[in-house]
Amino acid sequence: MNYCEIKKFDIANGEGVRTTLFVSGCTNHCEECFQPETWDFHYGKPFITETEDEIIASVKPYYVNGLTLLGGEPFEPKNQRALVPFLHRFRRECPDKTVWCFTGFVLDTELLCDGSYPRCEVTDEMLSLIDVLVDGRYDRTKRDISLRFRGSSNQRIIDLKESQKKGAITLWER
Repeated sequence: MNYCEIKKFDIANGEGVRTTLFVSGCTNHCEECFQPETWDFHYGKPFITETEDEIIASVKPYYVNGLTLLGGEPFEPKNQRALVPFLHRFRRECPDKTVWCFTGFVLDTELLCDGSYPRCEVTDEMLSLIDVLVDGRYDRTKRDISLRFRGSSNQRIIDLKESQKKGAITLWER
């Protein structure tokens, strides 16, 4: 997997101060995408152990709330396979930090549906390692700059931990 950027002290992509990893590779190709250069799976730099080390070190301070995964598309199958081992490491070394993930795929109609493109052998495992999922493709016809952490009104902020407990999609509210 490649990544295009690591943004430290990010306050726009999740609750509190975060480190954000922008992965490369996306097949969604949303119209008016914020970062179309990240559609290319080869864009940026290789995601290696030193990259993981840098991210983990950046979230260790008490005032950093956690990690956010963006793209590109974290739920491209190729990216999931690279992110799952890293997320396990992140959870071991940063157990008090949260993980947010933004995806253009829809949780209940794509990520959880057998036979859908993004679903692969590690999808459930990856979902189990994420606290909050912002799902849905950016839709320029539903653009709303007043929305918190989203670009268009069709996107949802899902509390995955509560959803798993309740057995139903639970929206994040804070």
